[in-house]
Amino acid sequence: MIDFNVPPYTGTEITYIEEAIAKNHKICGDGPFTHRCSEWLEKRTGTTKALLTTSCTHATELAALLSDIHKGDEVIMPSYTFVSTADAFVLRGAVPVFVDIRPDTMNLDETKIEAAITERTKAIVPVHYAGVSCEMDLIMDLAKKYNLAVIEDAAQGILSTYKGKALGTFGDFGCFSFHETKNYSMGEGGALLIRDKENVERAEIIREKGTNRAKFFRGQIDKYTWVDVGSSYLPGDMNAAYLMAQLDLADEIFADRMRSWNLYEELLKPLADKGKIELPTIPKHCTHNAHMFYIKAKDLKERTTLIHFLKENEIQAVFHYIPLHSAPAGQQFGRFHGEDVYTTKESERLLRLPMFYKLTENQVRFIAEKVIEFYH
Repeated sequence: MIDFNVPPYTGTEITYIEEAIAKNHKICGDGPFTHRCSEWLEKRTGTTKALLTTSCTHATELAALLSDIHKGDEVIMPSYTFVSTADAFVLRGAVPVFVDIRPDTMNLDETKIEAAITERTKAIVPVHYAGVSCEMDLIMDLAKKYNLAVIEDAAQGILSTYKGKALGTFGDFGCFSFHETKNYSMGEGGALLIRDKENVERAEIIREKGTNRAKFFRGQIDKYTWVDVGSSYLPGDMNAAYLMAQLDLADEIFADRMRSWNLYEELLKPLADKGKIELPTIPKHCTHNAHMFYIKAKDLKERTTLIHFLKENEIQAVFHYIPLHSAPAGQQFGRFHGEDVYTTKESERLLRLPMFYKLTENQVRFIAEKVIEFYH
């Protein structure tokens, strides 16, 4: 069986974890490996501050707290996203306002945002699907015009860019995921990217259970205490050690995934040219990170049949999100603004093919061959 995903492993993870245990004697949060990961993220993205978190979900919750989201506020986002995108704001009592997506990139349709803005709107949450950027220029212009926060859900977007700038660094906050299905992993984990220096201190406080502990460890105060609301958003340093082993080889992992992505595109393009399937669209001003390779079937029935065919051939291919506005909690806590022209229809067509570090060329060729065989 060719699995849909195999968690990335470079070979030095165990060495680093042993170093955290036996040499550093530091396995809780904010140890040496946590700091190394944060510094790497700051250097590679250009963000002012990067804080590792226990998940992208928690990074988004932290961003919601920092953005002063309160009960009754509205937050604009796509419905085609993971539940965490909405949950982080629902927990604050806010209302997710879902707008339609673009059928080419599966991203939030930037032309539908302004009509959804009301006097209660507090933030826009663009989700960079498959590591391909939303149209950030227009989104940032709208945020400035209406004085809104922008929180980028860049869970899939590490090392992707929009007009040469790293995803996660446009908005007030950017949220990365290091879940085992992502390009770089620590099992469960994430990071919060902070654009503006004035938000850093409060972010550190909230992340540290509402205490000014970070200032204490930097020697800025002689004792720390409870100063604000907060929670425990720190991953253990052993998790960070696992992640650091991959960040050390980030470019190698990136190139490996890109080879697989490009080969899929090359092999399946003739099928797309015949109108049998659709392939991902990458706008010219965007670079992506080969996070996923998906195809679009004609409709839900064809996709279901194709999934079964591939499974019979020992290939695990999977669909993705069920639109949030159609879920019970989505109907209870949120609302859809405007018409659902593409969200449901396109979500029912999309099928993700296996994509992971060290997926072999022969495996990609076999998968593509079976997709072609199905349509022939």
